[in-house]
Amino acid sequence: MELITQAPRGTQDVLPQDSYRWQHIERTALSIARDFGFREIRTPVFEHTNLFQRSVGETTDVVQKEMYTFEDKGGRSITLRPEGTAGATRAVLEHGLLNGALPVKVSYVTSCYRYEKSQKGRYREFHQFGVECFGAAAPQADAETISLALLILKTLGLTGVSLHINSIGCPTCRARYHEALRGYFEERKGDLCETCLGRLERNPMRILDCKSPICGRIAADAPVMIQYLCDDCRDHFTAVKAHLDAAGLEYQLDEHIVRGLDYYTRTVFELVAENGLVLAGGGRYDGLVEEMSGMAQPGLGFAMGLERLLMVMEEQGCSFAEDTGCELYLVSMGAEAAQRCFTIATALREGGVSVECDIVGRSLKAQMKYADKLGARYTIVVGDNELETGVAQLKDMKTGAVEEVRLDDSLYTTLYNKSLDRQLAGVADLFQAVSEQG
Repeated sequence: MELITQAPRGTQDVLPQDSYRWQHIERTALSIARDFGFREIRTPVFEHTNLFQRSVGETTDVVQKEMYTFEDKGGRSITLRPEGTAGATRAVLEHGLLNGALPVKVSYVTSCYRYEKSQKGRYREFHQFGVECFGAAAPQADAETISLALLILKTLGLTGVSLHINSIGCPTCRARYHEALRGYFEERKGDLCETCLGRLERNPMRILDCKSPICGRIAADAPVMIQYLCDDCRDHFTAVKAHLDAAGLEYQLDEHIVRGLDYYTRTVFELVAENGLVLAGGGRYDGLVEEMSGMAQPGLGFAMGLERLLMVMEEQGCSFAEDTGCELYLVSMGAEAAQRCFTIATALREGGVSVECDIVGRSLKAQMKYADKLGARYTIVVGDNELETGVAQLKDMKTGAVEEVRLDDSLYTTLYNKSLDRQLAGVADLFQAVSEQG
């Protein structure tokens, strides 16, 4: 039988020595979102296929080319989620959250699936942090959502991130824009790819998002939506910019941003790293709730790709919250000492201390080597003398300092206080770093 020892193409494993970096990003994003009033939501990894067809859009690359779709055993068409907004919106509607106080604000860390070419920072299984806000039509909501995304990246230590914004209008003003686009692309249809020829009549804006280099060059000189905005959409966009200006949040007007999903309306934005990679993107989707339920309710949000974000953080040398790992390794000499170490470890673990002790029968020397490999912060050796006196030596493996400790409840207090001191120092360093950034 052939051994199965390789992950599917376009996926990756997050190994124990790397997972703390992901946890740092996720904790930071969820915590800051909570400060803005967003609460975590979790939705299924798969949904009915028509949810994405109706929300994401039949003419998008995601629906036409990239979704993982299959029939379940009941003959129902099911799709692994290609993005987070549709599922979150469905959950909010299904559970009647819009019947309560508005706005409804939700956040999530989720896995998504798209069948596309694997490349650096882009996988077929990828992960996003995202937020969705329902029931807020005012331009202040747009500015707040943008400021949330910026604050997350700033707190994570990223520098050189630029904010690009645009407005793609509403269905009223977009109808005139579609006609202008059709006229432009009709004159050049002979050079368009086959997919874009199909989009020409149904949704010419999707041609602007085509990944074909030829279509991209043609689209570069196409009419821009901002020239066709109705008075309401123009006033809304002006107010969004005024709020960003008032808060000192710098931005660039980017008339070519349309985003890749059909549900977007009015404000759209992207946060772009120095190397040109888009770290986060989002905007308004005021028609999505109505499209899914018949109930008119505005919405907006954004998503940031965690793989790409992690890659740029590493390139910039951003710091990550320390992976504390093993706080204490208990080294035992003999069967009675091993039992005592297990008893101590059990009590300390119940108090939230990370403790390990020998479970494979290593010698004293081998245990010390293993503790070093684990990166244990402290070690205690327990032998006959320590069992008799109830006193042992606590060794700091970083500094070599040794102090006498009792093998009783006071050991927990000692370790807790040492851990707390380091946490407080880490928080102080974080605040200082954020302060220095601006």
